[in-house]
Amino acid sequence: MLDLRNITTERLGDAGLDHDALLEERAARLEAARDAVLARWRAGGDPYLGWMDLPRGDVLADVEALAGRLRGRYDDLVVLGIGGSSLGGLTVVTALQHPYHNLMADRPGMRVHFVDNVDGDVITGLLEVLDPRRTVVNVISKSGTTTETMAAYLSCKAWLRAHVGDAYREQIVATTDPEKGVLRPLAEREGYATLPVPPSVGGRFSVLSAVGLLPAALGGVDAGELLRGARDAQAHFELPARQNEILQGALVQDEFGRRGRNITVFMPYSTRLRFLSDWFAQLWAESLGKNRQRSGGSERVGTTPVKAVGTTDQHSQVQLYREGPQDKILTFVKVDRADRGALIPNAEPDEPEMNYLGEKPYQALMNAELAATAHALVQAGQPNVTITIPEISAYHLGYVLQFLMLQTAVMGELLDINAFDQPGVELGKVLTYALMGRGGFDEQREELRRAGVEV
Repeated sequence: MLDLRNITTERLGDAGLDHDALLEERAARLEAARDAVLARWRAGGDPYLGWMDLPRGDVLADVEALAGRLRGRYDDLVVLGIGGSSLGGLTVVTALQHPYHNLMADRPGMRVHFVDNVDGDVITGLLEVLDPRRTVVNVISKSGTTTETMAAYLSCKAWLRAHVGDAYREQIVATTDPEKGVLRPLAEREGYATLPVPPSVGGRFSVLSAVGLLPAALGGVDAGELLRGARDAQAHFELPARQNEILQGALVQDEFGRRGRNITVFMPYSTRLRFLSDWFAQLWAESLGKNRQRSGGSERVGTTPVKAVGTTDQHSQVQLYREGPQDKILTFVKVDRADRGALIPNAEPDEPEMNYLGEKPYQALMNAELAATAHALVQAGQPNVTITIPEISAYHLGYVLQFLMLQTAVMGELLDINAFDQPGVELGKVLTYALMGRGGFDEQREELRRAGVEV
């Protein structure tokens, strides 16, 4: 699955790694980092590691029961969330539905629409084209105070109530903390169906919770297969470092980061996997960009993720990667087999500049472009690794998602940081509350006024 040939000294010279020697030297440290994560998880009670329980699928029966009640009654699902509350589900649904699922007359699941910003044109525009009698809204917020999500919720509730009256209560599902926060009591008071976000699961690690599983199930995706793939990735995580691709991936990212390659480009060669790049960018940036070490230091650490998609971004970014600063490492995602095996027709047999493509699979062209780009980058001294999956399926996507979350957790240990909090995000939230007039933030509002900050 993980091809590391393009990071070696054999291919990159001094810019590369002696991977075998480095692995031999660092195996014990990698396994200690892994074991530290596993020990905290198995001990129970860790406030951050609930995501490692999710592959068991404890919530799957509740998700499928709710999905069963909603299927057939409604045509459209509107998912309200931001960051991890939307990117995981968006990644799963986009990857695993038919590429034009929402246009199909006989689609196998509901149309799923994600509202993940406070763009009034988009929110009101979506509601203008949906049938309120045939739409269910899933509002996702652990706390119920996420400004962007709750603004969209207010719009959707008002829209539903205006068109269907008190029946709006049957058309809203709240995915939230099982006990705390604002949304839980509101949902119980209103009579909304609810699903839990475990308190120990952060948003960017929540894709295999009800946050991602309900949109998947309603969109016609096999949620059980997603979880099966994740379970197998977690089992792989326990192998010794020499057989453990998750640990080896973390080793490569960590070592190149320490050598000044502080940009990590994530580039699947598949349009269906384009949002995997967005999901990864949040996972990596919010987890690893920290300035407080567990041991007490205050070093600023973390490498900057850049999202891309092949082949599109060969024509917009690769020029920089080949001839620009040598401060990057790239991760490609390769798909061996396409679902349809589509062939390029030989529609211009007399044109030698085109007919060489005739009767060749589109997937062969996609993978040829990946291989050519990877080799061209090696020629320019830019290291790159490739994650290969046999096909885009629920099982293999679940495996990759858990693989990347586990790799991120190990990176946190190697950097001596807490990979699961996000203190750098909180100030922006507080100041937004102040600017929008929320009660209890008078001091921050006065501070902003003195600084000349206004809406």
